[in-house]
Amino acid sequence: MFVDKAKIKIKAGNGGDGAVSFHREKYIAAGGPDGGDGGKGGDVVFVCDDNLSTLVDFRYKKKYCAEDGQSGGSKNCTGKSGEDLVIKVPRGTLVRDAATGRLIADISSDEPKIIAKGGNGGKGNARFASSTRQIPRFAKPGQPGEALEVFLELKLLADVGLVGFPNVGKSTLISVVSAAKPKIANYHFTTLSPVLGVVKIDDGKSFVMADIPGLIEGASSGAGLGHEFLRHVERCRLIVHVVDVSGSEGRDPKEDFEIINRELKNFNEEMATRPQIVAANKCDMASEEQIEEFKKFISERGLPFFEISAATTKGTRQLVDEIWERLEELPPIKAFEPDPVPVEESFEGRKFEISVENGVYFIEAPWLETVLRGVNMDDYESLQYFQRVLRESGIIAKLEEMGINEGDTVDIFGFEFDYMR
Repeated sequence: MFVDKAKIKIKAGNGGDGAVSFHREKYIAAGGPDGGDGGKGGDVVFVCDDNLSTLVDFRYKKKYCAEDGQSGGSKNCTGKSGEDLVIKVPRGTLVRDAATGRLIADISSDEPKIIAKGGNGGKGNARFASSTRQIPRFAKPGQPGEALEVFLELKLLADVGLVGFPNVGKSTLISVVSAAKPKIANYHFTTLSPVLGVVKIDDGKSFVMADIPGLIEGASSGAGLGHEFLRHVERCRLIVHVVDVSGSEGRDPKEDFEIINRELKNFNEEMATRPQIVAANKCDMASEEQIEEFKKFISERGLPFFEISAATTKGTRQLVDEIWERLEELPPIKAFEPDPVPVEESFEGRKFEISVENGVYFIEAPWLETVLRGVNMDDYESLQYFQRVLRESGIIAKLEEMGINEGDTVDIFGFEFDYMR
């Protein structure tokens, strides 16, 4: 079963809690605090698997959870970090936030993508010992892992997309130029799902061709099967438009050509500018007059024209050679850039509490935990954004009102930094 859409819930692991513990050993008095930190929760990681070609597995399992980090122990033992959960998907899968539609990642390369981050482990009481607080009887709990519902959408990665009306010979063409073996019969909608085939050229060169089924008039607005599969044309570098030049189905090849291009444009304006080659199929069944008339029609539009008969393989080799030459000049397969994480317009009026213990300013604000998890402290722009949040929310003003000095320590959910004016 070909499934190219699915919705699942993912949950990264929670961080383990820090431990409250005191060193106890024979002949050693007042050993002091030795509670260890909790382990980090496991991430939810998506990777592509070329052995997969459908999202059917996600029809039956809907919830995926990474392992929680373990709590810290005595003797300053840090809890074990939770194992990452690796989810394998077909190459070309888009991962979107189901709530907002934001594109989180395009799983098209071999690079693993972290979709949900595990929570950091809490700090044990050994971390809070100081010259003035020698017996801290508290520790920090672990942070929760990210949880979200995601929408998976497969957009096949193919260099070439075959488009055209049903029964014009697309399946026959891909079967004779590649090792793909689609079902072929003399009736409409024989092909019920996209078919990928690897077309091999001399000297070990090859490209991927996709047969996109079910396109009819109105496909872009939901008619027939085509609207289900139009998304798979979006990544194609080159479109091969297959037309029944013989009119064996009682249709006008020129009208067919215009209708399919209109549907592609209505679905995505960019497709109207995509390079295109026209393959006039079933030329063995057409008259010279039919072929010449259609060739003139295509030539007026400045498109390459090839007479082929997929059933007899006539002209298919020349078509493949032309496709390869065009691909050599075209940019690589399109990858979709993730959408930026939405930024709150204003943080004014957000509630927070600040307490001071032994010169350390502890900030408690549940809403700030989500902000902190999304900040990369090694990135200048991300750090600037975090500083803006602290100022807009009034936290900086409150710290200064409480008499904080440059170099004093600020603690936000276990993340510590020195205050700088």
